[in-house]
Amino acid sequence: MLRHAIDDLAAELSYRKLGLYAALIVALAAAEGVFRYQMRMVLIGISREVEYELRNDLFAHLCRLGPDWYQRHRIGDVMSRATNDMSAVRMVLGPGIMYTANTLATFAGTLAFMATISPRLLALALFPLLLVSVLVRHYGRKIHDLYERAQEQLASINVLVQENLTGARVVRAYVQEAHESERFEAANREYRERNRALVRTYGALYPGIQLLMGAGTVLVLYVGGRMVIAGSITLGEFVAFGAYLAMLHWPMIALGWVVNLFERGEASLGRIHEILDEPETFADAGRAPAPELRGEVHFRGLDFGYEPGRPVLHGIDLHVAPGSLVAIVGPTGSGKSTLVNLIPRLHEAPPGTLFVDGVEVRDWPLRALRDAIGFVPQESFLFSDTLLANVAFSPRPGTAERAREAAAVARLDKDVIDFPLGYETRLGERGLTLSGGQKQRAALARALAADPRILVLDDALSAVDTQTEEEILQGLRARRGRASGTTFLVSHRVSTVRDADLIVVLDEGRIVERGRHDELLLRGGPYARLARRQQLEAEVEAATA
Repeated sequence: MLRHAIDDLAAELSYRKLGLYAALIVALAAAEGVFRYQMRMVLIGISREVEYELRNDLFAHLCRLGPDWYQRHRIGDVMSRATNDMSAVRMVLGPGIMYTANTLATFAGTLAFMATISPRLLALALFPLLLVSVLVRHYGRKIHDLYERAQEQLASINVLVQENLTGARVVRAYVQEAHESERFEAANREYRERNRALVRTYGALYPGIQLLMGAGTVLVLYVGGRMVIAGSITLGEFVAFGAYLAMLHWPMIALGWVVNLFERGEASLGRIHEILDEPETFADAGRAPAPELRGEVHFRGLDFGYEPGRPVLHGIDLHVAPGSLVAIVGPTGSGKSTLVNLIPRLHEAPPGTLFVDGVEVRDWPLRALRDAIGFVPQESFLFSDTLLANVAFSPRPGTAERAREAAAVARLDKDVIDFPLGYETRLGERGLTLSGGQKQRAALARALAADPRILVLDDALSAVDTQTEEEILQGLRARRGRASGTTFLVSHRVSTVRDADLIVVLDEGRIVERGRHDELLLRGGPYARLARRQQLEAEVEAATA
């Protein structure tokens, strides 16, 4: 358009022609704006959709990974991959693809038109572009490596912040604020230096591209001007060629930015795929409808270890009838928690060693199995939500209605009276506003509200006073007569387990005793020694009170 306008106006200048060409140029600019808007809406919109789907897939996969994976990876690093790395991938899918397509289309069309004007000038213009491609290739790999190092350090910062905010009370209790601030400053300083190295490399790419493109412009201006003077090309063709060359400047500059985006995106996508490529810890038996679980649990010659060749449990043979209350006691590190963690498949038992209702635990649909189990771990975890939402966490229908009843059994109701909004009181992060005993009782109420067929209490009453503990146990005894009320009770207190139908004593991963409270006292074994020691401790405490 410029070429024809200049040549035509040079031959005959008139207001009509001037207005016509001006109107055509404005119309072309308006059409370009419309299509550029549509391009952005399509590609940027798609990148957001892909980011949405990928983030959902990543979170769903994280939910299916087992505890052993989380023991090997830091939460702050995982959060960094789910946020910063995800955004880097989205930038590739949106602006990266958009500007790549724009660059390729502009190059194809522009070079074709430039070739029709002067192949000689085109060769001069392309020579610097070849040097640009070498420059981009050289700096692109360096950007990739430096960005990976920066992201790794950002993950370390996230870990440091997450640990300090979660453990804020411990930091303050040991007066380590200054020390932790120094650690953060050091980590932040390292992150700054790694980003500076990245910025220096990235910053050198743009001026290098502009320098080479400027050199090409100078060559075209000199040689093309001489060709106009010699009459080889018209003034309009020379101006058009210069305009085409100017059109290549932004794509080449954008190419440097695109290379940076792709290198960052590749590094981030690799970090995300490290998680997505992790195999799911537990294979699900399928989605076929499962029969209603009764609560019978049978361990048959079970040997289990977290690492190959290093068993934690040895030869466990234990049959628990539906509706039983089974207590598991033993010294610290004897394998009590490991044993009960196998029932909901938080860890995978070896094949043929653990059966629920006569069916191997692996053959139960995972959702059906865990829906039927109420689990209260040693460390009670509460969400930053209302107390009622925490207690009614189970997806079972009617759980919200059962929440208050469950809270009453857990003897949490007597504390709720003093809360400012009752059950609608919002808890701090991880239940920060509750005491240790209140958190344990809230976790117990959550498990009871699900009306589980199997209830697993892993030292879940350790922070509760003895009087409240006895009241809770009275409520739990009401489950004993129901076929759906099998209870596993892990505890260090003899007073907690004395009314159990069966008491199992573990030591170094082996069952060393089993029986009822009175029977075990008469045998004079490990359980009797534990009972005598606790009785003496209680007497000494009473005497010194």
